[in-house]
Amino acid sequence: FLMAANVLEEDSMEQDIESPVTIHQPKLPKQAREDLPKNLNKECAKRKIQRYVRKDGKCNVHHGNVRETYRYLTDIFTTLVDLKWRFNLLIFVMVYTVTWLFFGMIWWLIAYMRGDMDHIGDSTWTPCVSNLNGFVSAFLFSIETETTIGYGYRVITDKCPEGIILLLVQSVLGSIVNAFMVGCMFVKISQPKKRAETLVFSTNAVISMRDGKLCLMFRVGDLRNSHIVEASIRAKLIKSKQTKEGEFIPLNQTDINVGYYTGDDRLFLVSPLIISHEINQQSPFWEISKAQLPKEELEIVVILEGMVEATGMTCQARSSYITSEILWGYRFTPVLTLEDGFYEVDYNSFHETYETNTPVYSAKELAEMASRAELPLTWSVSSKLDQHAELETEEEEKNQEDQNERNGDVANLENESKV
Repeated sequence: FLMAANVLEEDSMEQDIESPVTIHQPKLPKQAREDLPKNLNKECAKRKIQRYVRKDGKCNVHHGNVRETYRYLTDIFTTLVDLKWRFNLLIFVMVYTVTWLFFGMIWWLIAYMRGDMDHIGDSTWTPCVSNLNGFVSAFLFSIETETTIGYGYRVITDKCPEGIILLLVQSVLGSIVNAFMVGCMFVKISQPKKRAETLVFSTNAVISMRDGKLCLMFRVGDLRNSHIVEASIRAKLIKSKQTKEGEFIPLNQTDINVGYYTGDDRLFLVSPLIISHEINQQSPFWEISKAQLPKEELEIVVILEGMVEATGMTCQARSSYITSEILWGYRFTPVLTLEDGFYEVDYNSFHETYETNTPVYSAKELAEMASRAELPLTWSVSSKLDQHAELETEEEEKNQEDQNERNGDVANLENESKV
């Protein structure tokens, strides 16, 4: 115990010196970890818990050391849509302002180079743009041209071919800018992410018996009256593993069957539904018992997706459950009641559970006990008789060996006496 504690202290000191932020679990043998004080074990267990997906559905992954940042610019539309609102609005305003200033400067340069500024108020002079007497008026004319306001005070004349060409260029580029920015804002406003806010998951997942089988269950619901079309649910187990060749795979993803083969994963989400995963031989929870569950380092990620009925766009809602949020031996409280002519859902009880009688053994142990209980009587009797016969044979052989040894000892004594 002292050696294990010293090793743990040295490892923790080295970690504090090298990386004060990231804390790694000390590499100790299993027996040494079990012999550590309970408080230290609890502290280490708390440090291990790190969500892959948070409860609100956001992925807890940050991309670092991305050198090929030019790829973001090749898909500039998606990059702008993914930006936060404050940056999106800033870019929206800056694009229009820079465009107006750029073309306003060109209009002012054309007027300046043609000498329109030197003939302000001269009725015999035909300027490129009437009533353009400075940069401010050129900037206003640029805004009027690109936004097609047309106040009628500043107008282009037919004696300025370069102005006509610039007018065509600004009109085309202005239309492109309008289409791009307005389309970007429209997609950002109509994103289905906010629709996922009204898709709720239960705070905890539960493990209990259902139809004589051990099942893992969680509940999903939709708070809106407009439904999710073609809703489907799937689940992933996030757990690190080591292959037979010794390769360590961090955050390995394993599918959890929630009714893929039976069609139960396709939901008619009008009222809250309890999603069930049967723990069988193909389940990753096959050998996990109630006592072993808190020791496991795993996370269950559940994904609900479908089309928004109002817009036809696909939305996705996510949540996750770690081991401390999986309750063994509990069921969900019913939330659906029949009223006068309709069904009512009580969302106050959506997250509530109640304790139920559930075996503490793993599904594998329950299956083995059930198979032993179902063995035929003839087999058990014959097997016992065979075992009894084997024991008798072993006893006879042992007695024969003892007799031979005693005979050999007597013969040796007789020979010695003769001598």
